[in-house]
Amino acid sequence: MSKLITFFCFLSFFNVFAQSKATISGNIKSSENENLIGVNISFKAKDFQAFSIADSLGNFSVNVPLGELKIKIDQEGYIPQDIQFKVKKDTFVSIVLEKDIAHLKEVIISNDKKSAITNLSNGKLSFNVKELSSVPTVLGTTDIIKILQLTPGVQNSGDANGYFYVRGGDPGHNAILYNGTPIYGMSHLLGIFPFYNADHIKDVEFDKSSSNAKYGGRLSSTTLLNSNKKLPSEFGIQGNLGILASQLSIAAPFSSKTGLYISGRKTYIDEIVGPILKSGSKSNDVQDMKYGFSDGNLTFLSQVSKNNLFAIDAFASGDELKIKDENLALKTSLKWSNFTVSPSLITTISPKVSMSNAVYFSQYSNDLKMEQATIEFEVSSYVKDFGFTNSVQYFIKNIPIESGFQYVYHNLQPQKVNVENFATTNNNIQDKINANEAAIFTNAKPKITEKLVADLGLRINYYNSGSDSYLHFQPRIVLNYFASEKYSFYASYNKQYQYLSLITTSSVGIPTDFWIASSDGIKPQSSNEFSIGSNQNLSRNWTSSLGGFYRSMKNLLEYPYGVTQFNEITTFKNDLYVGEGKAYGLETMLKKSNGKFSGWLSYTLSWSDRNFDELNNGKTYFAKYDRRHNLSLVGMYDLNSKWNFGLTQVFSSGNRFTMPTSWYFINNNPVKEYSGYNNAQMPNYIRTDISANYYFIKTAKKESVFNFSIYNTFNIANPIYVVLDVEVNENKDKVVVSQKEKVLYRILPSISWRFKF
Repeated sequence: MSKLITFFCFLSFFNVFAQSKATISGNIKSSENENLIGVNISFKAKDFQAFSIADSLGNFSVNVPLGELKIKIDQEGYIPQDIQFKVKKDTFVSIVLEKDIAHLKEVIISNDKKSAITNLSNGKLSFNVKELSSVPTVLGTTDIIKILQLTPGVQNSGDANGYFYVRGGDPGHNAILYNGTPIYGMSHLLGIFPFYNADHIKDVEFDKSSSNAKYGGRLSSTTLLNSNKKLPSEFGIQGNLGILASQLSIAAPFSSKTGLYISGRKTYIDEIVGPILKSGSKSNDVQDMKYGFSDGNLTFLSQVSKNNLFAIDAFASGDELKIKDENLALKTSLKWSNFTVSPSLITTISPKVSMSNAVYFSQYSNDLKMEQATIEFEVSSYVKDFGFTNSVQYFIKNIPIESGFQYVYHNLQPQKVNVENFATTNNNIQDKINANEAAIFTNAKPKITEKLVADLGLRINYYNSGSDSYLHFQPRIVLNYFASEKYSFYASYNKQYQYLSLITTSSVGIPTDFWIASSDGIKPQSSNEFSIGSNQNLSRNWTSSLGGFYRSMKNLLEYPYGVTQFNEITTFKNDLYVGEGKAYGLETMLKKSNGKFSGWLSYTLSWSDRNFDELNNGKTYFAKYDRRHNLSLVGMYDLNSKWNFGLTQVFSSGNRFTMPTSWYFINNNPVKEYSGYNNAQMPNYIRTDISANYYFIKTAKKESVFNFSIYNTFNIANPIYVVLDVEVNENKDKVVVSQKEKVLYRILPSISWRFKF
């Protein structure tokens, strides 16, 4: 430890013996030479106790009495340090924290630089994006959403769907926040491509229960995507060149206190590998499809003063999908886009108090156009948010507390429909929805006993739209009990309300889905979730977790009309079905870190059902996203300094859907008859991905590596949906019904070159 801590003592200009107090100041960095923000520091002496928080530069300062002093430095994900010495004069302390290997007393199962999952506790996961480069993906870069689908409690959505489902919830029940700004459009083409540029994301925090009262508005999970907030010290460039897409990221310092990170991506899948998407039989697989996307990220940083860090974060993406079928005289164009911008200011008010303030704008829109024969059809929607967030971190009697205020103005256009047939025009425009949402929150982490620690939170939400107003109290409680250094246990309860809801209109995740706000009598969705579990530190390299959950949900929404229904007098209040649901299950994960081989195995056994008066004769039925078994295996192997390999194996039960059980004739017309809602199940989903990385150069500042990846290595035909082919004989007295499975893509190989210098 002596190598990591250096004391620089400065002579006082005054008589030392006349002093009764001295100033202890210092700086805290990580082992990667990055200033650590918000580190908790405690000072203890005889009849004296004080606390401080590292500011935006990792600095701290506090006045202490002369004599023996104990300093404790504590930061999640790092090894705590205790320093003891005799204070004789003003002293400067330079501290370097190393990442933790396994520290269960803070409910952390983490590892050194080889650990991909740096935090695993009571429904929360933190990812080191850099260490996930060996996990196979289509582009040879980390796919955050795909990684989440490989963890317990998160169900993969299958092919042709960029969503993910958490603990039996709907896809719209998950919040994705980019530097605190909500993102409403959550996928590129049908889930094939990673949604975010991993080079621009420093770390990922995932909470399956949204147990932090700072975050609200969703029934299920919260995913935080955090960009780099360290000022770049030198010019740097990194990127990825591949046969499917390419990306580039630049770090540019303007001065010692100002810098910029900028990233961009673009695909050219149609020009290079279009034929690969046309696999198998022409009658079964999707054909004549063109697609392109591009996106960009920007982070501007300025250390405006010693105690103030100013940042501007921006994200923009645009996608376009075109489908043409000459046999059906069909032309379709679908565009969807995101744009967010958020200026923020992090301020250190005092050694015990820090504050962050941010304003943001977020917009998601989609536009679908179809032409078939003489009919032209167009439907569009958007959601816009104008928001402000405030957060203050402080201490009361050694208890860390975070409190704040949030406000957001929602502006939505759920659906705008235009249909033209020759000279006839039919417009169906749902009214725009405006809503105001405000919240105050408080989180506290008191230590009840030496072995029992609580994480308590309360969020109070006020929501108003038109004549509808709601005031909701949302408590969050997590209890952590540390039985020993090897075992810890937790129990939690979370109450959630959701005011904006995603209405899904397609079974394959094509972004014609739209958002609607609680208004005109449509009540907010709500949930109560209970969970229990344990974490085990089996050895230095092996850790595990085991848990269970139960979630009840009310005021769930179902929209059974597909993309749209052409009724001039229709309203969402009449079209939407309102019901209830519940989900429960068991989750387990075994993780190995360190050594040549690392990875994890996760398994989820779960049930999810729904009850709507208008569906299934009012009887309870399986939710579309009910997938009984979800098994994921991730393995990463470092052969030597040049080669490493990755493998993912996924198995999950198929999604539920509704299938006719019989057919009969009325006036020579075949009629379908159903026995129940979601009475059928898709085939089991099975996929194996492999990858290999060959490093030409691999240092801290430079990297040159070829990536070889194969998505769905064994070319398994995982259908995106099932249709029925109905044939009637000439006498129209017999119907032959055959089931056909539609497949979008099968095996997808890719080669890419990653570089950094």
